[in-house]
Amino acid sequence: MPPIHSSPYFQMDNPAILSLLRPTPGEKHRKSTSSSGGLLRMFKLFPMLTSGCKMVALLGRPRKPMLKDSATTGTIFGYRKGRVCLAIQDDPYSVPIFVIELPMLTSLLQKEMASDIVRIALESETKTHKKKVLEEFVWAVFCNGRKMGYSIRRKQLSDDEFHVMQLLRGVSMGAGVLPSPNDKETVTADGELTYMRARFERVVGSKDSEAFYMINPDGAASGPELSIFFVRSN
Repeated sequence: MPPIHSSPYFQMDNPAILSLLRPTPGEKHRKSTSSSGGLLRMFKLFPMLTSGCKMVALLGRPRKPMLKDSATTGTIFGYRKGRVCLAIQDDPYSVPIFVIELPMLTSLLQKEMASDIVRIALESETKTHKKKVLEEFVWAVFCNGRKMGYSIRRKQLSDDEFHVMQLLRGVSMGAGVLPSPNDKETVTADGELTYMRARFERVVGSKDSEAFYMINPDGAASGPELSIFFVRSN
């Protein structure tokens, strides 16, 4: 797969991803707009957060979804010194339709977010097209143009992943630190369990390609700051 550069004006040769990219005329303006990118900026502050900053406790767990629309829910979470996971749900109450542990550390993803534009691409090299693209299991993972390695989609949630989904049930967006599943007050050797949850616009390019664009919580007109691409090789 050709490199995906972190610049908002990069050139991409993969036709499947090219068909999913949309113009983002407001990207230049975003850099001078202090209100945009709230979730990404909070995610970058995780090393400075303490266990007392458990934002999920402030958000609570409402009985009904906070936002009722057709947007997809995406959650990025992981221990600060461990690998980061990605979960995609139709809504905050549903079982995840896609869960994967990415071959990159949470700390590395935080550094990538320093550019305020993060593009994560997952490429399946499977030749058969009998499955939907999100049903593939083995993925090559790229972040801002660099190949990070390979990952296998989860068939079942691990204990930590189930713990995160339960705590964030009904939470539409937010970022912060979650209590550990084993000891709600003690920080593990891997550091604190951090999360970022947001709503994503889902765009289906074809049976072999889909994209998820993060929707800014402040309603800014600028382009998406976090994009996730799923592509199956032809």
